[in-house]
Amino acid sequence: MRVNRIGRARTAAVGLSLVALAAGATTAAGPAAARPEAAPAAAAPSCSTAFRIEQKLASGTTWRMCWRFESRSGLVLEDVSYQPPGEAAPIKVLNSAKLAQIHVPYDDGKNEFNDVTDYNFGSGLVNLAPAECPGGTIRSVKVPEGMDPAHPNVKGLCTTTRSRGHAYRMQADTGDKVYQAQGKDLLVYTVNKVGWYEYMTEWRFQDDGTVNMNVGATGSLSPYDYDAGDGRGWPLGKGAKAYATSHSHNVFWRLDFGLDGSSRGRVEQYDSVVSPPAAGGQGPTNKTTRTNVTKELAGDAKDMRWWRIVSATGKNKDGHARSYELVPGPTAKYPGRAFTKHDVYFTEYNKCEQYASNNPLNCGAGHGKSVDTWVNGQTLTHPVVWVNVGFHHIARDEDQQPMPVHWQGFSIAPRDVTAMNPLTPAALAGQNGHVEPRS
Repeated sequence: MRVNRIGRARTAAVGLSLVALAAGATTAAGPAAARPEAAPAAAAPSCSTAFRIEQKLASGTTWRMCWRFESRSGLVLEDVSYQPPGEAAPIKVLNSAKLAQIHVPYDDGKNEFNDVTDYNFGSGLVNLAPAECPGGTIRSVKVPEGMDPAHPNVKGLCTTTRSRGHAYRMQADTGDKVYQAQGKDLLVYTVNKVGWYEYMTEWRFQDDGTVNMNVGATGSLSPYDYDAGDGRGWPLGKGAKAYATSHSHNVFWRLDFGLDGSSRGRVEQYDSVVSPPAAGGQGPTNKTTRTNVTKELAGDAKDMRWWRIVSATGKNKDGHARSYELVPGPTAKYPGRAFTKHDVYFTEYNKCEQYASNNPLNCGAGHGKSVDTWVNGQTLTHPVVWVNVGFHHIARDEDQQPMPVHWQGFSIAPRDVTAMNPLTPAALAGQNGHVEPRS
């Protein structure tokens, strides 16, 4: 049950609200390793300073992007570029990235929510205390259709840096020399309140070019949903009287790639098949095949399958096409709705297709309302990627009180964006391709 503890109940939004963030008291609108071969240099971010995030990490890598805010998806990142050490210009990665839905069906079938579109996820942005953004900056956001119209500015956007442990470690073949580096990330996040849940939307930009996208759910279990006496829930508290209803969180992200400044990328799927050892062979064989995804696709993750989005224009110094690989995280795929039955969707760009389910925009007569209906055979010239990651929440005693954060998400990892590891130490810079044993 969706009940807002700190104010009025949220109402479903009507129409498209792509209202820009404001920083402080401003109300201006938001932003509308190898040099690429035959690709234009990335332009400066297309937004004013108030809406710009730029962070140079200790390794020398710089991430740049624009941000804005909408009442449904909340934080939207645009014009995202990555400039590792040694690159003369930024390498554009994404045109835009945002949450596209948080679908929450309850196991007893009595409740089913679309938190982004039905409950104006973005309008539930909450203030962050300084301790929640250690070493960083909390920006003020003018929240469209916020919970408290009298106070629309919320100190709710944290940008900071975090250590993530080893970026690499390699011991020389001779002597005691050890090459190692500690990785650093740019962390951008918000916290949005929907009913009893508080969702942490986290974007981590690593100094090696990887981007991690995660949603963490915390807050409280709904006190109105301790009614699962039918065996679908889990007993909490003394004895076995109060059963918290189990439910799913199916989170969708929408990614519009713009590698090297072009939206005309291509999608490739890779599958590997392991066969028994051939006669006289020492072990099984493994054959990997590539499939060019030329038309819209509803894809399912499986062992030894992966996808990448390939630049239409840019190559690294080795002459290899730049690309980003999808790296799915753990998921509990929910089969109850057509739009949650697949792990990834590749659709042809349509500005009206913004939310993975219950899309409230008027896209014309007969146009579907969910991402599964948009996979209808169109040729992919400007692919948009939708990623679905599910979590089945069966409550436990430790979920009270407050509830520990449970995370779900995925990553995109650079594949041939640079000719070598972008963090390669100078002493190893010449060891590209087949090299003699290191010393």
